[in-house]
Amino acid sequence: MTDRIEVPTNARSRRTRSALLSAARVLLERGGSVALTMSGTAEAAGVSRRTVYLHFPSRADLLVALFDHVNETEDLAGSLAPVWAAPDSVAALEEWARHLGRFHPRILSVARAIHRDRRFDPDAAAHWAVVMRDQRRVCRRLVRWLQREQRLAPQWTLSTATDMVWALMSFDLLEELVTDCGWSTSRYAEHLAQLLRATFVAA
Repeated sequence: MTDRIEVPTNARSRRTRSALLSAARVLLERGGSVALTMSGTAEAAGVSRRTVYLHFPSRADLLVALFDHVNETEDLAGSLAPVWAAPDSVAALEEWARHLGRFHPRILSVARAIHRDRRFDPDAAAHWAVVMRDQRRVCRRLVRWLQREQRLAPQWTLSTATDMVWALMSFDLLEELVTDCGWSTSRYAEHLAQLLRATFVAA
């Protein structure tokens, strides 16, 4: 993986970088992965292609930065806060479902683009691996909490439950239910919470 780009420290460079990321997000959400090009990003942001490359040496670098930018813009930490503030592990599991319902639709287009590009771009693949590792770590934390409170259903181990909780947060599942089946995000979150309780919480 190439070295990660240093975030510019002066105000003008930060504004330019932010404008590029905002333009890239609009292109991606309106036209899909194929619409996100360095030339298109430059045109949408009103700068030269050279400026884009000064900030992001490759399209993969742009995508990786965009994923982090969207997480920050959409307040990932704030969305997760109710999970870790829950009074017990079962409530945390339900808050986790609500977090997925409100947050994942906001980052779906960027996540999809990185997921596709990982097949042929090593930088995108390396970043996707980091994202998946972090997701599994959160899932493991939730399951360990259930286990610590002796609320984990007996048919599950820490490892197998972590695997399944992680699988259930799949972007494919979200897209199929919300996009293909027409579910609202609140319905998705509600039924996912029910599924998590019924599957992982001891009677």
